[in-house]
Amino acid sequence: MYLTLNMSAQQRAVVSQFMRYICVGIMNTCITLVVIFSCKSVLGVNPWVSNALGYVAGFLNSFIWNKLWVFHSKNNALREGIKFIGGFMLCYGLQLLVTWLLTTHTSLASWEFDLAGFTLSGYGLSTLLGMCFYTLSNFIYNRVVTFK
Repeated sequence: MYLTLNMSAQQRAVVSQFMRYICVGIMNTCITLVVIFSCKSVLGVNPWVSNALGYVAGFLNSFIWNKLWVFHSKNNALREGIKFIGGFMLCYGLQLLVTWLLTTHTSLASWEFDLAGFTLSGYGLSTLLGMCFYTLSNFIYNRVVTFK
């Protein structure tokens, strides 16, 4: 609370914006993970296709909430949508690279942890770490490029 009181109005606005972005990110993470793991584990879809489908679902949710709630943008939705897609592709590529590198070039490939009937694999942990990379790079991109 003391930190918040000593911040300028502009700094408080940025912190508030970041906190809203984190809320949207949590929602996106849940949606993305549910789609990825449902496609992969329940439907038997290829892990990389499952990953892509999860991120598409998160993308649609993210654009709507970020435009309207996080960045309060009233600018041209089509133009922002195109920038948002560009940022998504760039950041998704980074996420995919991190996930792939961790899965194929580390001991995570053979790692498995069972907890109450739920198995977390090296792929699953790699996916979670890749998502952290995605979230940070996407916030920066959207703040600087899409919704500036």
